[in-house]
Amino acid sequence: MPETTASDTPVSTADHGAVRVITVNRPDKLNALNAATLDSLHVAFDAAADDPAVRVVVLTGAGPKAFVAGADIAEMNALTPVQGRDFSLRGTRMMRRVERMPKPVIAMVNGFALGGGLELAMCCHLRIASESAKVGQPEINLGLIPGFGGTQRLLRLAGRAATLELCLTGAPIDAARALQLGIVNRVVPAAELEAETMKLAEQLANAAPLALRGMIDCINIGGECGIEEGLEYESVQFGLVFSTQDMREGTAAFLERRKPEFKGE
Repeated sequence: MPETTASDTPVSTADHGAVRVITVNRPDKLNALNAATLDSLHVAFDAAADDPAVRVVVLTGAGPKAFVAGADIAEMNALTPVQGRDFSLRGTRMMRRVERMPKPVIAMVNGFALGGGLELAMCCHLRIASESAKVGQPEINLGLIPGFGGTQRLLRLAGRAATLELCLTGAPIDAARALQLGIVNRVVPAAELEAETMKLAEQLANAAPLALRGMIDCINIGGECGIEEGLEYESVQFGLVFSTQDMREGTAAFLERRKPEFKGE
């Protein structure tokens, strides 16, 4: 996919080898999520999923201040109850699309990730945050509740006590506490954020794509079902990868003491 950077485009994309960087491109609005941006993100992730040249996706926000500072309050202010429900469903569908991506998605949290921004980061498979990042679910301050899965994904990542604290108080927390709570995977200095994120993305891009997909599927399924069902699903996926050339290549490379070359076959 060619790079798209037009200022009137709410989402831009750029390829770096097998890594596609998708950027929420509304820096003047701190990358707030309106309906058009949600739709553009859905289209961008569909395209990344369908492109065999893309093995990993990095998601970030334009500008120095925000990953995504939240949903677009100006747009939400005028919504009717039915429109509010539909806006929530629109965001939920898009974020579920990200969560179910067959390729790893890394959130590069370069600033504020509040409300819908934290919800967007949490639906990614991994999160790397700048030391200066702030995360939170401040909807209570607007007389709202999280609407894009915040109560559910935060509960699964950080547990009941932390989720109640962040949602009921609306107070943001810094990156160090987010790391402590398991909301983000890594915290790095702001100057090193892009380099560290791309280093991880390239590592994953060189891994076996079908095995990565199988693990993502197992973790997504296992997180929503009982242990017996999860174990059975894992066994099925384990057997399935024995049909891949990547599995033969990986085991042969190990036995031959060389670096494997995975082709996603």
